[in-house]
Amino acid sequence: MKQFLLPSPPVCGSEDGPQDRGLVRLSGKDYHYLARVRRLRPGAVFDAVEPGGARVRVLVRSVEGGVLLGQRLETEETPLPPPQDAAALPPLVLFQALLKGAKMDQIIRQAVEGGIAAVAPFISARSVPKPERTGGGGPGRLERWRRIVREARQQSGSAIDTSVEPPRPFEQALAFWGELRKQYERPVGLLLHPEPDIRRDLGKAPGDPLENGSFHGYLEDRPGLVAIAAGPEGGFSPMEAARFVEEGFKPVSMGNTVLRAETAAVYAAAAVRIILLESESWIHRKVQQQIL
Repeated sequence: MKQFLLPSPPVCGSEDGPQDRGLVRLSGKDYHYLARVRRLRPGAVFDAVEPGGARVRVLVRSVEGGVLLGQRLETEETPLPPPQDAAALPPLVLFQALLKGAKMDQIIRQAVEGGIAAVAPFISARSVPKPERTGGGGPGRLERWRRIVREARQQSGSAIDTSVEPPRPFEQALAFWGELRKQYERPVGLLLHPEPDIRRDLGKAPGDPLENGSFHGYLEDRPGLVAIAAGPEGGFSPMEAARFVEEGFKPVSMGNTVLRAETAAVYAAAAVRIILLESESWIHRKVQQQIL
C-alpha cells in the first residue's frame, strides 16, 4: 500500500480558525509527487505517516498554484494501526561493503522494501571505488541514499523507518556492531561467506570443527537483533572474514550459485524475514517432532 511521508507535522491551528486544525501544506517535489505523479484531486484521501511515526489519513482540500492543501482526518480510523508484522520482527541491520556505480542505490531501495531497519555501509579492502579518493562516500551521496529511502518507503508502504549510516572504515563498522549488539538480547550476526572459504581463510583443515549452522538454526532462539554482512564485488578478504567471525558473526551460505554483490544481501534479508515471520509455525512443528 502506498503511503506519503509528511515532511512536518500537520498544523495544529491558525488564526484563520479551527478549520485549519490539522492542515497539511505541501509544495515543490512533494506537490509534484502527489498532484502530478499520483494525480490526487480535491476530495481524494491518501495514507500518510507523520514525522513521529503516526499513520494517518489526509483529505485533499485543494490542488492549485503549486501547493496541495490537505486536512488530517480526525476519525475513529486514525491514526492507522501499524502492520501486524512490523512490531513482531526484530530489527534487521545490513552491513554492506560499498559497491561501485548505482549498485548501492539499488541495495538501499531494496533494503527499504525488504523491511531492513538500518543500512551500515563500510569500506572493504575490495571496495571499488574508494570513497576517500573519489568523494563517493561524502554528504552528497548520503543525502541521496536518504532520499531513496523516503521514495522507497512511500512506494512500498513500509512501516519501518529505515536509516542509512555514513560509510565507515572496516574496523569502525565492527565497532558500530559491537555497540549495537549491547542494546539487544540474543543478537545474531550472519556473514554471507561460503563455508569452505571461511575454513580456508581461518586456516582450518577440512576435518577441523567449525560452526556451520543454517539460517533456521541461527534464528530459532528468537534473536532480538539480526545483522547481515555482505561483501563487495570481489568478496571479503581473508582478514575481513576472520575479523567478522571474531566479532561473533556466523558464516552462512546462500547455496551453490554465485550471487551478484547487489543481490546477495537482498536474498539473505528476504530469507531472514520469511523465516522470522513463519517462526511460530516451524518452531512449533520442531517441538512437536522432538516430543514424538
